[in-house]
Amino acid sequence: MNLNRFKNKVAIVTGGSSGLGHAIVEEFCKEGGKVLFTGISERGIRVEKNFRKEGYDVTFLQGDMGLEEVCEETVSRTIETYGKIDCLVNNAFSFTAEGIDATKEDWMRSLNTGPVAFARMVQFTVPHMKANGGGAVVNISSISAYIAQIDRWTYNAAKGAVHQLTKCQALDLAPFNIRVNEIAPGWTWSNETDKAADLDGGGREKWGPIWGKYQMLNRMAQPFEIARPTLFMLSDDASFITGTTLDVDGGYLALGPEGLGETTVNAGSK
Repeated sequence: MNLNRFKNKVAIVTGGSSGLGHAIVEEFCKEGGKVLFTGISERGIRVEKNFRKEGYDVTFLQGDMGLEEVCEETVSRTIETYGKIDCLVNNAFSFTAEGIDATKEDWMRSLNTGPVAFARMVQFTVPHMKANGGGAVVNISSISAYIAQIDRWTYNAAKGAVHQLTKCQALDLAPFNIRVNEIAPGWTWSNETDKAADLDGGGREKWGPIWGKYQMLNRMAQPFEIARPTLFMLSDDASFITGTTLDVDGGYLALGPEGLGETTVNAGSK
């Protein structure tokens, strides 16, 4: 690892208080960068203190990214604190997964905290990136953008919109040396998967092996395994990559309907 890859670089990471966002903030700081991260709860205050104890230069802003004023404040606070913006990671997203019974409010929540917020954050950030001579954006999407899942009209449609948004943003911003790419994670341990695993008291010990069979690698991802490819897309190592989706899914999307054969499952557990 090049520990100075992001030296003197400033990033915004939305939804950086926990899970994947937390891992992205940590990995970016490990490589010398500075981060303003957002979160919807006061948990971020404690996270900020812990990061600072590690010597990381971070700033926390509490707010709901589905609100226009929070998007604007996130960008303005970053400029006030660090003077520039080099990288943006649109990660915060509402896991509103509703199907045929979805209300208009469900739809608005999914869209406003997802593709609408992703678009507004880029719009507010671009003038500052242009002033720097360029920058990099990563939109966090999902395998759910590409497949059908039961009772997930809202979530999957919103993630699908992020996929198309990424391509359009990449095209329009290429003349300004601003790259826009997408990371599509597979099943990853997060607050949401932990909640689901704990519903029957089974937890990760029970559900990890079950959900792991959805991936060729026969396990779920840890947040840092998504964060590191995200940093690659933000870095100069990816200087000729834009408008691209990187599926960090352990082989989920490539796996056919047969799933993992018994031999593969047994071999992967040894």
